[in-house]
Amino acid sequence: MESNSKIDELTQTILCIVAEKNPQNVQELAAFVQKRGLWSDKDVIATITKLQAESRIRLNNPSLFVPFDFSFYMSSNKAFWYWATIAISLFTVMFAFLIGENFYPWSYIRNVLGLIFVLWMPGYTFMKALFPVNAPKTETSTNLSRIDRIALSIIMSMALVALIGLVLNFTPWGINMITIILSLLAFSLVFSNVAVVREYRFTQKMQGQNIL
Repeated sequence: MESNSKIDELTQTILCIVAEKNPQNVQELAAFVQKRGLWSDKDVIATITKLQAESRIRLNNPSLFVPFDFSFYMSSNKAFWYWATIAISLFTVMFAFLIGENFYPWSYIRNVLGLIFVLWMPGYTFMKALFPVNAPKTETSTNLSRIDRIALSIIMSMALVALIGLVLNFTPWGINMITIILSLLAFSLVFSNVAVVREYRFTQKMQGQNIL
């Protein structure tokens, strides 16, 4: 009951702020709300999202929404690419080691995942780490368009795979399917984690700038 009353109070506070302050986006609205109470970021975000879904409030720029909490950010659609990258990488490794080339029709899935894993994933995660999607132009030399990212991801993947193969050639393990797969997996996981942390920090910085 106490929890419901807090949510009701939060809802009324949000509705009052929208009527009084006319915030332009979610960041402004959340900032006003936090000044009037001690609600958690997660509750504020969830309530605003619910009110928007119910059409009880309308904001001019709802797409500018940036979660405050990192755990909430990781569960939002902004981090979907990260979980997709992790899933594809792990499924590729599993299929590569468990599914043989003559095991139809699963071998076709294995081959498709392998192409994505080799020709897309290394360059994609590397470019995401270098040029976070939400980075302002002052932080990087340029903001890459979607077409630029796709082209550069493919080109960088080919270059990085060649470089990783060259490095493996001088290691005791040499170049074989296992070392290449594990090396690409480690590379993709490391840079995807770097990328998602950088994107979160940039969105937080942009949020602060928008509020100010």
